[in-house]
Amino acid sequence: MSVDTKDATVREAERHDAVAPDADSGDGKPAEAQDAAKSRKGKGLSTRAKVFLGLGGLFLLTLLFAVLFGNAGENPDYLPQNEFLLDPWISLQLGPIDMSINKAVLYLFLACAATTIAMVYVAKRMQAKPNRVQTAVEAAYDLTRNSITRNNMDDRMAAKWFGFTATLFFFIWFSNMIGFIPLPTNTEHPLNIFGVEVPALALYGATANLSVPLVLTLIVWVSYHVEGIRRKGPVAYFRGWVPGGITGVAAVALFVIEVISHFVRLISLSVRLFANILAGHLLILFMGGGLVVLLGFAALGILTLPVAIVFFLFEIGLIATLQAFIFAILTSIYLGEATGEGH
Repeated sequence: MSVDTKDATVREAERHDAVAPDADSGDGKPAEAQDAAKSRKGKGLSTRAKVFLGLGGLFLLTLLFAVLFGNAGENPDYLPQNEFLLDPWISLQLGPIDMSINKAVLYLFLACAATTIAMVYVAKRMQAKPNRVQTAVEAAYDLTRNSITRNNMDDRMAAKWFGFTATLFFFIWFSNMIGFIPLPTNTEHPLNIFGVEVPALALYGATANLSVPLVLTLIVWVSYHVEGIRRKGPVAYFRGWVPGGITGVAAVALFVIEVISHFVRLISLSVRLFANILAGHLLILFMGGGLVVLLGFAALGILTLPVAIVFFLFEIGLIATLQAFIFAILTSIYLGEATGEGH
């Protein structure tokens, strides 16, 4: 065979290799297309499909439990509101004042102790190179000092009232968080352990009792009025409730409206904290088993328990901190308004 013939044969073979389908494909598709197809097949079900399959499986499991255990009917003996009753553990009566020790007092003591111990512990162990705990506390310090206090008051007021607003924030935060820790406080349904009755585990938040947020609100309300009168004098302070340049009947009407708005703060500041914490505890109580016991339908717990876990994480992850922040920052705003020149 001549050299020209060999060259022609080689060129023909190269041309054939360039246009021929991949031998492994079997259907004329390039290898890259085959790999992409295999990759798509390897991904399996989409996220939406997995969610629907999970919900379907949960529903089928609920039906199975409903068939196996049936419905015991409503339970009239179970009263969810009793979870928030304050039965006295140690009765103390000082004239008309009831000073009995109950679970609300316990939770208040724990919140006070946690606030004090945490601050003292960190203050004595401040390091040049902070650890994780100190870093978190410094972030909280910066939040209370700058975002909450200094952004809403002048420097003189911020230096004076920083300790108060910071303590208020941490006390409410600890109180809210401790309220989501199961503690043996349920004396209505005690457990019998080796012949000894001990209270069952339960959730209870001191701030879910209206009296606690209301007392905190009264302290704030009186404090900012007193501070405003001390800074400006009583006449100038109350005159500042009416915008400058307004006289006559309009001034009287605006003054009355301003008076009402200050009294409304007693309700809004206290009820906001109380209602949010109480609502969270009620949702966790009902979804975590209260609804099952009330209706006597055990299978329902398969659906409500995951919801209770979501609510629990939502409360400790956001609501507990958010409500403490709102209460503290409104306190700072009220103090700043009462002493500001424009008020």
